[in-house]
Amino acid sequence: MSEPAIRDAILALTAERGADRSICPSEVARALSPEDWRPLMARIRREATVLAREGRIDILRKGKPVDPATEIRGVIRLRTR
Repeated sequence: MSEPAIRDAILALTAERGADRSICPSEVARALSPEDWRPLMARIRREATVLAREGRIDILRKGKPVDPATEIRGVIRLRTR
């Protein structure tokens, strides 16, 4: 799975959900590889950080945007800007 494919999937799913709702990174992983999605999780988080730094999505922790320059830990959600 290429980095652009992961970014495209993140952008498509967040856009589909809209600016008022967020998605779980595991939704992206399951969309890309339904049978073997867990190994994609680290790469999805990494690509989500890239998109957040570009200003294309927000990374949320406990419902609030977090700075993508910091280490993103724990449960996160993704939302379109």
